[in-house]
Amino acid sequence: MQRRNILRAVLLVVLIVSAGNLTVAWLSAPTDAVAAVQNQTDKPPAERTPVVENRDGATVITTDPPGGSDGLGAIVAFSGDGRPLYHNDTYGNYFDVDPDPPGSKTVLYVAGSRYDPCPDTLQAQTDATVEDGCAAVVLERVNLTTGASERLHTAVTGWDIWHDVDRVDEHRLLVADIAQDRVFTLNTTTGNVTWEWRAEGALDPDSGGNPGDWTHVNDVEFLEDGRVMVSLRNQDRVVFLEPGEGVQRDWTLGAEDAYGILYEQHNPDYIPPARGGPAVVVSDSENNRVVEYQRENGTWTRTWEWQDERLRWPRDADRLPGGHTLVTDSQGNRVIELSETDDIVWSVAISTPYEAERLGTGDESATGKSTVALANGTIDSPAAGTDRRSKTGFSWLVAFITGPVVNGILHVAPTWMTIGDLVIACVFVTAAGTAGISEIYWSGIGQRLRHWWGSR
Repeated sequence: MQRRNILRAVLLVVLIVSAGNLTVAWLSAPTDAVAAVQNQTDKPPAERTPVVENRDGATVITTDPPGGSDGLGAIVAFSGDGRPLYHNDTYGNYFDVDPDPPGSKTVLYVAGSRYDPCPDTLQAQTDATVEDGCAAVVLERVNLTTGASERLHTAVTGWDIWHDVDRVDEHRLLVADIAQDRVFTLNTTTGNVTWEWRAEGALDPDSGGNPGDWTHVNDVEFLEDGRVMVSLRNQDRVVFLEPGEGVQRDWTLGAEDAYGILYEQHNPDYIPPARGGPAVVVSDSENNRVVEYQRENGTWTRTWEWQDERLRWPRDADRLPGGHTLVTDSQGNRVIELSETDDIVWSVAISTPYEAERLGTGDESATGKSTVALANGTIDSPAAGTDRRSKTGFSWLVAFITGPVVNGILHVAPTWMTIGDLVIACVFVTAAGTAGISEIYWSGIGQRLRHWWGSR
């Protein structure tokens, strides 16, 4: 009996302490910027109070919450003095956002909502397979100051919302079609596809993900030299396309399951030679870091890497003028700005951010310089870009647990939870389960079960 009471006391202390820590974490979580903006956008601009610190230029952020039903996702913007500028939560998920045209406070964004099952009205608008649901996609422009919006295009896809578009000219947009594993050019005036590249013609069909989410192509960028850069998330690589010629294989950054280079990356940004490149700044999502690779002597070398204890599943990193970097920390529920010395100099608390843009600095990293250029051409490389980790080795297991497993749990956990809170929650659940099983075992029910089992 004495041992039982000691165990009861220990479990009770563990439950009280872990529950107390979780309660403190919940109560002390910062106010989500989406709510702070939403509560003020009905006021005249002059009466709105700052909710973030001042920055040189407005900042616009999109969010991609789990589930993605209407009203969950949002696009929000803050003026340079930190006041709420714009808020819209019409759709379930918001992804890419770009200034359009550059230098203005008008932005182009991709958004949409997922449906399962697919409504009959949407099924009639697509030839795609819709047994597992569908997604309604919109491409819209909005003036963040006036709120005036313009619908450029609508589409219905078989299962997911396009993640990225990039403007080619006044009438054409380059689209990363995640649902059909392709990249194409869309004329928004006529609705016609004027160019297309399909991954099935260039990749091993056994690579990547499962049917229905094979490449998870999540980003596309039209380069000044006419090439197209594409992020194939499930193949752990960034490829360069020469329209009419296909993949430039000697330019590919990463390789499938080469997790030391990239692990299911998002939003690579190309920096051309004129600004210290060729280089690529990319969110190395499942490695929980942001990195930069410099092309030297026909190969890619990692020249910059940043992470802290909180960074989980980053999905955007933009190099700003002067060397700062704007980062969206999707499972850390924040957007941060790093200085040229990698210190956090600005932060916004926001649930599941996908992409962030600092207006006035161009599209994504369009005016930023490479790390090599910022360091006047000399830098110590932290690692070569040719590291490959075995798919079946222990390192693969570690990468899988610390990446997709933990990030997947955080994606569906309450937004105030950090990885530390998850550990505490596991301790609480384990202690509660142990206490419950112990009490049943010590009770009359437990004795009868033991007697019944022994008599079999």
